[in-house]
Amino acid sequence: MQSERRKLTHSIDDVTKLTGVGRSFIYEEIKAGNLSIRKAGRRTLIFDADLNAWLASLPSANSKIT
Repeated sequence: MQSERRKLTHSIDDVTKLTGVGRSFIYEEIKAGNLSIRKAGRRTLIFDADLNAWLASLPSANSKIT
């Protein structure tokens, strides 16, 4: 059985597809310093661990849904 390999980094397009969040919001979060990026040449990369930390830091909406 072949083990599933987890991606170490994601592009902006990957992040929008994985999260369902728009590009503009992702770039706003990067600019605000809430989502860390790395540059490899012209490519913008987001480490999987940074994406998971950012997602975990988003506010819970459970108490606001009516």
